[in-house]
Amino acid sequence: MKYETLKIETDDRLMTVTIDRPRQLNALSEAVLGEFKALFEEIDSKEGPVGESPLGMILTGEGEKAFVAGADIKGMNEMTPEEGESFAGLGQEVGRLLERAPFPVVACVNGYALGGGCELAMACDFIYATEGAVFGQPEVNLGLIPGFGGLVRLLRYVGPGRAKELIYSGRNIKAEEALSIGLVNKVFPSKARMIEEARKMLELIKTKSPLAVSICKETINSMYGQSVEKALEREKEGFLRVFASDDKREGVRAFVEKRPAVFKGR
Repeated sequence: MKYETLKIETDDRLMTVTIDRPRQLNALSEAVLGEFKALFEEIDSKEGPVGESPLGMILTGEGEKAFVAGADIKGMNEMTPEEGESFAGLGQEVGRLLERAPFPVVACVNGYALGGGCELAMACDFIYATEGAVFGQPEVNLGLIPGFGGLVRLLRYVGPGRAKELIYSGRNIKAEEALSIGLVNKVFPSKARMIEEARKMLELIKTKSPLAVSICKETINSMYGQSVEKALEREKEGFLRVFASDDKREGVRAFVEKRPAVFKGR
């Protein structure tokens, strides 16, 4: 498939996906969200330009002004309530695709990450940002509420008190404040440095067992809202799955033999 709103680059099984609508500050339109769905379908099928399944993904926005400045407000202005419900469902679906991807996804936020942009970033495994990044859920300013998962994920990132304060007020926050409240993992002086460091992190993760990393991600995501007992049971289930794997046998053997492990992801 030829992508019109996404730029996709792959290098040594690491993928960089750039939302490419700089004139619209990379706003999330139905077309953008539809192309995200198509991309993950290609990843699952290992067809088209995607090729072999990635072991990591960087998600960013074209240009310096915005990661994603929000959903496409002009498009929403013309939607019926039924179309609005479908649009929210599509945005939530893309967030779930990022969450369920069997590889780590790093959001690299440059400039504005507002509304749908903040929601998209929070669906990734963790967030890197430039010093000029700005985060927020300003939907109440439009008489709306977050609809792409913002209510759910911001609560998980920063806790109920901070999430409510940010969502009720529609207040934007800069990168350093986002870092201080746990929304952002690291802040960098430039976009180039941010992308470089995100790639280094993914290169490090790539040396680990892909199966173990995938099951860690799946298990951690499944634990939200669970009791300690149920969460521990999920952890044990994941542990048993990897314990019977070729990667576990290779990893333990390599440790005993004092050599680097060669993992196959199975």
